[in-house]
Amino acid sequence: MIRRVRTRPEVADARRIVIKVGSSSLTGADGRLDAGRVAQLAELISAKHRAGARIVLVTSGAIAAALGPLGLRRRPRDLETQQAAAAVGQGLLIRAYTDAFAEHGLMAAQLLLTVEDVLRPRTYRNALNTISRLFRLGVIPIVNENDTVATHEIRFGDNDRLAALTAHLVRAEALLLMSDVDGLYTAHPETPGAEKLTRVDDISTLAVDTSRVGSKVGTGGMRTKVQAADIATQAGVNVVLAHADHLAEALDGAEVGTYFPARKRRRPRRLLWLAFAAEPRGFLHIDDGARRALVEKHASLLAAGVREVRGAFDEGEPVEIVGPDGQPLGRGFVGYSSAELAQEMGHSSVEPGHAAQRPVVHRDHMVLTAD
Repeated sequence: MIRRVRTRPEVADARRIVIKVGSSSLTGADGRLDAGRVAQLAELISAKHRAGARIVLVTSGAIAAALGPLGLRRRPRDLETQQAAAAVGQGLLIRAYTDAFAEHGLMAAQLLLTVEDVLRPRTYRNALNTISRLFRLGVIPIVNENDTVATHEIRFGDNDRLAALTAHLVRAEALLLMSDVDGLYTAHPETPGAEKLTRVDDISTLAVDTSRVGSKVGTGGMRTKVQAADIATQAGVNVVLAHADHLAEALDGAEVGTYFPARKRRRPRRLLWLAFAAEPRGFLHIDDGARRALVEKHASLLAAGVREVRGAFDEGEPVEIVGPDGQPLGRGFVGYSSAELAQEMGHSSVEPGHAAQRPVVHRDHMVLTAD
């Protein structure tokens, strides 16, 4: 038994919490949904709810819930069968949660979302309004990746990233990433000498092995969880990565798993979308002078430093900025269409005919890899 020493008051006192639970934490050894584990999870969330916290549960498990009923021995590998299994399993999963929360006098609501839904300007407000209304009605929102329509996301443990972005959406104070790992290690946990990190203040300085893959019923690995922690802390959310068996301790603020404190500077939603979810519409290859201006001087990208434009895009769309070494340097919302930029690139605003230049990517509309 882990002693519940309250060392993380930011988590213990959080009034808005997002809890993400992986498939492996909801299934038994046979890969089928374990009603006992679902019931235990509902009991802990219900207790925290009665104590005054507003909680969003981001859950995996739709595909895992369908393995038994469909007679599948393991998670299917092809996308069509994955999506078919998700279509069957989503109903089974939400029914299990509905029954489990009903035992505590609570209702649950299902929201099937994608990463784009919680960040795209046209849809994020609807998602926020729905969850806010469910909070006021005393209902537990249960979010899952919409696996029946997702494409590549379904294969990469996207619920970790979805949970982090949902935490930003609802302005959560804490995100608990609960799975079958008990924290972040300096190397694979089975490697001799690997040590668990109890606190990570700066994810950008991490030099650890995140090669551990997900279980046979899940998709998420350690890499996706670290990325989720990066997203959430940039959004001003405190993060705990821990084993699902330690959820009660994590909610109490005990020193379990790995703790990622929120960054003081909160990144705007639009820049989070740019950094972690946007699909670049084009690529801007820049010279070394422009690279130094961006990295060392935190300047805007000007047309004089652009050497090549690839792709077709309109003004305001996301583009990838590529350094002179061919490596991605960052992303930004471009100030020109690709056709316009083709006429301005390589030219300075002091040259005749180019005096009306504007920044190609303004610094306030840019995210660098090292930021």
